[in-house]
Amino acid sequence: MSGPMSLEPGGAEQDTLALRLADDRTLALRLAGPHPSGPVLPGHGARAEAVDELAATLADRIAPAVHPYEVAALLESEGLTGDVIREKYGHTDLFSLATALYRRVPRTFPEPPRPADPWRPDHVRCALRGLLFALPGLAYALAGRMLPPDGAVRALVVAGLISWAWNQALGHRAYVRLATGRLEAGRTLAKGAPLGAAAAAAAGAALSGSAVTALAVTAQCAYLAAAGVLLVLGRERLLLAALVPVTVGGTSLLWWEPGNALRAGLPLLSLLGTVAAAGWALRATLSAPAAPGTARPGLWPSLPYGLFGLAAGSLVFLAGRDHPWAVIVLTLSMGPAEWLLYRYRGLSVAALRSTRTPGGFRARSAAVLAGCLLVYLGPLTPAALFVDAEPATLLLLAATLWVSLLLQAFGTAWPPAAVCLTAAAFSGAGMLAGAPPGTAALPLSCGAAVLCLTALTVRQLGRPAAHG
Repeated sequence: MSGPMSLEPGGAEQDTLALRLADDRTLALRLAGPHPSGPVLPGHGARAEAVDELAATLADRIAPAVHPYEVAALLESEGLTGDVIREKYGHTDLFSLATALYRRVPRTFPEPPRPADPWRPDHVRCALRGLLFALPGLAYALAGRMLPPDGAVRALVVAGLISWAWNQALGHRAYVRLATGRLEAGRTLAKGAPLGAAAAAAAGAALSGSAVTALAVTAQCAYLAAAGVLLVLGRERLLLAALVPVTVGGTSLLWWEPGNALRAGLPLLSLLGTVAAAGWALRATLSAPAAPGTARPGLWPSLPYGLFGLAAGSLVFLAGRDHPWAVIVLTLSMGPAEWLLYRYRGLSVAALRSTRTPGGFRARSAAVLAGCLLVYLGPLTPAALFVDAEPATLLLLAATLWVSLLLQAFGTAWPPAAVCLTAAAFSGAGMLAGAPPGTAALPLSCGAAVLCLTALTVRQLGRPAAHG
């Protein structure tokens, strides 16, 4: 019932359904039961019917009561006076009538509403982010043939790794600042993104050996910085719009050979659109009101995220050295990977509500982790075979990255950074030593990393306190 109602005969708000139920003699007898209803005044018959009618009217509010005093409080809230209780219902006082009603109505305790999943993922957003991670690769398909053969790949890779590491650390710092206010996050991005792009471009240009390569390195670093700003601020659709020129041009390569002007112009148009979109998003963010009394966080907590970005970029580069198409598959899988991070957290919260012992929760948590890994890695196997890659290498690398991201999502940043850096160093040492493509250094290092990270995840996230 939505609010107080008139309890006088013929009241405008009286529940007609309750009246019909009260007139049903079978229901009245069932509600009355064999229990005594307390001291009553003379004229019990008519007044007992009035009590039955009141019990039927308030049944849904009396049924969950655990003591007659709760019913008494309900009757007081309905405005029953002592005169009405004596004259209409035939009871000496409020508590006598409350006891009679409590005995007439059977106890029923409705199930509490099922709480909403606080970690319900945005399916469209996760799929869009995976696509946005892969679409910039079309720029290399368009303009790659225009780069000099000597030094271009090395310069682009070095600049890309620095940008990746910098943007990972900057993104973490911006997210921390975003919790205190959009203005603080905007200031962090406005200062950090151009600085990181300049540092990466300078390092890549030093290795370029030609003005064309230096220009390509600068364009790559500027795009990565601007795209990072848009992704942190949640402007995925704006970034997708900026990538329309390079998407159309890269897709057209399947049936059409564009000239050099279009090969260079379309990526440049997408670059300009991305930088302009990032500037517009930052301007809107910088106009937000400042949060009072916010302290600036230190740089040290963001360092492991940057080191992980460097290690992850190195591992992906080493995998792409043997199978370039595998990098595209892995990049596209980052959208589902992000979706599964949300699902893991939601399923873990559900397991926390349904288990009663720490051991039971640890077992459920391990099962959730295994299920998420299987869902993530399952589609990668046929995808790796389709692009002529080694499934074992791709699956182990994907598992390494996903478990690392999962630990980072729970605030455990240094262990995955250290493990991934060790795996990248071991695999990179084999490449520098002149090992031919296809050697076992990368799958072995990733396999060892997966075992270490999985054991750490079961230990860390198998505790109920981690999900509180």
